[in-house]
Amino acid sequence: MSISRARFVTCRPVGLLLAGLLACGTLHAQPGAPKANDSTTPLHLLQPDYPVPYGQPKLEDVTKVLDRIYTYLEANTPTQLIDKETKKDITSGGTFNQNAIFKPGDFRLISYEWGVTYSGMLLASEATGDAKYADYTNKRLQFIADQVPYFRAQVTADPKANTPMRAVMAPHALDDAGAMCAAMIKASRAGGVKANLRPMIDNYINYIQTKEYRLADGTLARNRPQPNTLWLDDLFMSVPALAQMGKLTGDKKYYDEAVKQVTQFSKRMFNQQKGLYMHGWVEGMTVHPEFHWARANGWGILTAVELLDVLPANHPGRPAILDLLKAHAKGLAAQQSGSGFWHQLLDRNDSYLETSATAIYVYCFAHAINQGWLDPLAYAPATLLGWNALATKVTQNGQVEGVCVGTGMGFDPAFYYHRPINPYAAHGYGPALLASAEVIKMLKNKTFEINDSSLQLTQKSK
Repeated sequence: MSISRARFVTCRPVGLLLAGLLACGTLHAQPGAPKANDSTTPLHLLQPDYPVPYGQPKLEDVTKVLDRIYTYLEANTPTQLIDKETKKDITSGGTFNQNAIFKPGDFRLISYEWGVTYSGMLLASEATGDAKYADYTNKRLQFIADQVPYFRAQVTADPKANTPMRAVMAPHALDDAGAMCAAMIKASRAGGVKANLRPMIDNYINYIQTKEYRLADGTLARNRPQPNTLWLDDLFMSVPALAQMGKLTGDKKYYDEAVKQVTQFSKRMFNQQKGLYMHGWVEGMTVHPEFHWARANGWGILTAVELLDVLPANHPGRPAILDLLKAHAKGLAAQQSGSGFWHQLLDRNDSYLETSATAIYVYCFAHAINQGWLDPLAYAPATLLGWNALATKVTQNGQVEGVCVGTGMGFDPAFYYHRPINPYAAHGYGPALLASAEVIKMLKNKTFEINDSSLQLTQKSK
């Protein structure tokens, strides 16, 4: 299927329709040519000037995007210890070297962003049947596990020191714990890692369950930038790990806690009229400036998807989580731009178009369609439009552009409008992998056509 790659132009007809088309440069009058009007020219067949490719992407093209990201990350996230002074390699089995660090690459091997990347690589192997993606994750999780005995004494002596394994062995924020923990459980369940990841998993879960700060009703919270603050981001930094732990152990208490957190965050932060979450909520404030930051809303809908993936069908909280997912998806779909991207602040169209949030929504929509949670007729075209937009931001060398850097919580629009974007913002890579992998699954199970010039899900006539 051909895909238009032209630039989108908006023009208003001036006077007669033909005059308007000529003003837009859409029709060009030739000397002696027959008069072009709606009687002689099928105007509805004129090619639109779309800003991103329009139509159904080919499976091989989606896989090429995956491969570019994989090749870049495999080459630029090494698994090696070095001496930070001499830069020489260190063997972790020898005498401990106080100067030991992970060899720097373009991204850290231990971070919540890379927890998403590890999950994305696992899904890419599942979608394509190519083991190399899962091998990326398994190799790095094996490397991390191998360092625990080497760094144990150092981390025990100073749990707050900025040492390579501190975030794994002595987490002190949900950012340290949740996404990495969820990825480790997924990798363990898939069976591709030889190392026993369970001690690290248990340590992460213990932090989430017993050490993270909470409000009086048990809602996970922070004391920055204000006391008793809820960050929407923290849903993702906790709930998927809890849900995966429920699946790993069969213990209902983890599912119950996961549902409780989503419920208590949502009653404070989800705007039912808009179908969007605010980014932050502060206990004691009578008025909350509602900034609907795109990536935080991404973490919110991704949390619902991750929870529904493993939450038992008979769990009493499941219907409410599914309803929340549908309401949020509806609100997000209403904010998609004509270019396929979503804006940095979702309901402020003069804020910039942002890649990582777009990728998360594409994944969540595609996955929810594949699972039967969302109507494909309504959501699949928007999903493919979003993926086509995302693909334009993956460079030939596999970097993901247009990604907002790490972002705290603000109370004014300028803070969000002017957050920098950077191809080394790690937040874009896992979502891009997840989106591409899930779109591959969708394309294998659904067919599409251009019908009356628009992309439509193909349905058999009754």
